[in-house]
Amino acid sequence: MEVWIKSLEVEMQVKQKGIELEVRSKDGKEQLGDCYATMTGLVWCQGRTKKENGVKVKWEEFIAICASDEALKAAVKAAKAV
Repeated sequence: MEVWIKSLEVEMQVKQKGIELEVRSKDGKEQLGDCYATMTGLVWCQGRTKKENGVKVKWEEFIAICASDEALKAAVKAAKAV
């Protein structure tokens, strides 16, 4: 996978607009989506979904998902089952 910073609007800390990461396929030809890291959490936008329509994850939720390998594996398994 290729990940690019499309917009870097930060000083010392991440602000409300945050950092926009463009995620592409391994060959770089297909845009898989964008991930925004903001001061309140992460927003995943599949394909060309707009930021306001993306899936929002609060930092506390992200930390809980990534707290252990087991928690991460369970979250990924649940996501793939949908």
